[in-house]
Amino acid sequence: MTTDAHIDTDTIRPLRDFVTGMTALVQQDLPEAALLPEVTALMARLIAHDRWLPEPFTRPGQGTYAQHLLHCDPLERFSVVSFVWGPGQRTPVHNHTVWGVVGVLRGLETCDEFEPTADGVRATGLTHALKTGAIEAVSPTVGDWHRVGNALADQPSISIHVYGGNIGAIHRSMLDADGVERPFVSGYSSTVVPNLWDRSAEVRKAVS
Repeated sequence: MTTDAHIDTDTIRPLRDFVTGMTALVQQDLPEAALLPEVTALMARLIAHDRWLPEPFTRPGQGTYAQHLLHCDPLERFSVVSFVWGPGQRTPVHNHTVWGVVGVLRGLETCDEFEPTADGVRATGLTHALKTGAIEAVSPTVGDWHRVGNALADQPSISIHVYGGNIGAIHRSMLDADGVERPFVSGYSSTVVPNLWDRSAEVRKAVS
């Protein structure tokens, strides 16, 4: 996967700070109950405004939602992803198998909740809206099955996700159109990631 060099690295500083903070957190090897509040605090700072997200990572897919990788820890302890839904687009019912924290950056999303049972996976009948700025967690311990979609008919919705692994390469499960559970690996929609680490301009400014 190549790196997009045409990024204003000062504008993208919030994402660099988030990645730096996440790296420090995962090095502590905290239990999930202690980790998730810390990740949520980092996510709140990241989504406080949306100017940092480069335009190539704001594009929905053709006919389906997009899952753009923004960063993956070299040891695959966490990954950061921009999810983009065009009007009417939504995910299948799916799980994650690892912890995740989701923050809505733009727009309005809906989340239909599901749960595993002895006979498979069923809808709970609960649906909630996620407005810009909303944050929630997923994991096998706090609730891992859901379906997410764009609640807006005239514009994309975007949320930033951080997961406890390289989410695009994790073996997971989804429900097909007949409600049958199937294995899947999501992959990523883009072949580039933003360049977080070219700090040359700020270093030159500091010494000039």
